[in-house]
Amino acid sequence: MAYEEVSIRTADGDCPTHILTPEGEGPWPVVIIYMDAGGIRPTLIDIGRRLAENGYLAVVPDLFYRAGPYSLPTPKEMIASGDFMKYIAPLLATTNPEKAAKDTGYLLEYLAARGDAKAHTGTVGFCMGGGMAVVSAATYPDRIVAVASFHGGRLATDEPDSPHLSVPKIKAELYIAGADKDDHYPVEQHERLKQALDEAGVTYRAEIYEGALHGWMKPDFPVYDEAAAERGWKEMLDLFERTLG
Repeated sequence: MAYEEVSIRTADGDCPTHILTPEGEGPWPVVIIYMDAGGIRPTLIDIGRRLAENGYLAVVPDLFYRAGPYSLPTPKEMIASGDFMKYIAPLLATTNPEKAAKDTGYLLEYLAARGDAKAHTGTVGFCMGGGMAVVSAATYPDRIVAVASFHGGRLATDEPDSPHLSVPKIKAELYIAGADKDDHYPVEQHERLKQALDEAGVTYRAEIYEGALHGWMKPDFPVYDEAAAERGWKEMLDLFERTLG
């Protein structure tokens, strides 16, 4: 497996992006990883590494790049401080699903020019990245063929830019895994998202992981749940196998 860090030029600046490539000859099916609020850190790179080990060219963009260089404590340290938002609020203010979708366009242009990346692309988003993955799939329906969202937040709100409003444009297959008792994605949002997907005729599965709390997929979060995380990994890899080969 090969690892490299590249800089993707966008209209708003340079986006540091981590690329993890399988061993052997390409071209490879691509998976873009949409980060959570904890920022770019080893855990996200490890997710990319595991995807590369399974045969996917993994792309991990730092979508906080508009804030400039930053340094964060670990998620466990930020949560233990009692004021997680103090650390991440300035970074969160620099991005949203629409901006991430624009960034995705630049990523797709870069990937098309590499020569070792297949055109059809999968995505996976965690926490805030779930909405980013959904909106990006709606923005590039002919390129993005699979979306996985784990403990995604604010996927179906009352706001005019809620991600669920974009689903009529989606051609991808979706897998939505919500956290149990999640204030960022309550049952009402889960049902609203499913209704939107049904009405749009999107192929999907959406479920709540009973007993798994927001952040359960990430080993560096205090709520990490290994059994639920491995269940999520199986669902994600099965999705990508079906849609990306």
